[in-house]
Order: sequence, then C-alpha cells, then structure tokens
Amino acid sequence: MERPFEIEIRRLRGDDSLANLTVLLNRAYRSLADMGLHFVAATQDERRTRERVRNGMCFLAMAGGEPVGTLTYYPPSATYGSRWLDRPEVASVKQFAVAPAHQGKGIGNRLLETAESTARISGATELALDTAQRATHLVAYYGRHGYRVIEAVRWPEVNYDSFVMSKRLVGETRSTG
Repeated sequence: MERPFEIEIRRLRGDDSLANLTVLLNRAYRSLADMGLHFVAATQDERRTRERVRNGMCFLAMAGGEPVGTLTYYPPSATYGSRWLDRPEVASVKQFAVAPAHQGKGIGNRLLETAESTARISGATELALDTAQRATHLVAYYGRHGYRVIEAVRWPEVNYDSFVMSKRLVGETRSTG
C-alpha cells in the first residue's frame, strides 16, 4: 500500500541549504526559460537567492526532508515597484515555485494559502504577485485562486511584460449607488 503524500510548510531556517533552494528555483522556472521568458529565478545564483529571501519570509514545502516548493512573502512595508505595489495595504509574493516532479499535488495551493494567511495577520488587505503576460497558464492559475489583473508593468531585469495580479484578503466591499 502506497503511503499518502505528506507535505510540511515551514519557514526557511538558518540550517537550510540556500544552494538547494536555488536549485529548486532554477529547475522550477526552467520551463519558463524554455519559453524564452527570463524570470530572475530561472538563472539566479545562491547569492541572489540570499538577497531575495533576506527582506521577506521564505516558506518551504518539505517532503521527505527535501524542499519541493517555496515562496517568499513580503509585508506591505517591503512591497514596492509599481503604482499598485506601492500602496500601504498591499503585501506581495515572489520566488513562488514547485519542483516540476511535484507540480499538480496541491503544494502551490498550500503555499499560496500560507502567504495569504500571513498577509492577513500582518494587516494587509491585498496580496499581490506578478507574472509574465505570455505565461498564460500562470495567469490562469492565479485567476482560479482569486487573483485579478491590476496593471501591466515592465521590470528592468526581465525580457517580458508582466501582469501585477492581486487578491483581496478581506470581505467584499459593497458599493452603494
């Protein structure tokens, strides 16, 4: 009888290998690089991984003692770069990845739920992320999870136009009128 797939979501610890995390990111973003999209995480080195996790909360999805997914959450005070991201109520997520062999198992969903919960606790009312407009499968994935397109941006480090997408984390407001 096959054992059920067990996953633990936890914060990055000081004894976790940034080299292993970097390999996970590079592998997970490889298919996007193969599409001609230069996502930073597709080629970043360990030094860059360290820089990117330093200002946020890096979460790992662990299976069998190995990282199989990750994302880095940034509170509103560390979220910036566009009209929407500069708003004081908007938190963000970057470096969101699941190892190719583990995609489709709900790991990404659990990581997003963790980030959304963390954002609510921090007082954010929106959680934003960005992705390449041409990565239509990612735009659709985020859309299925309640993220809506807010704005189009062009980041200087990449070779594609991005959508900033955001999810409201509090109850819907009703307009009167």
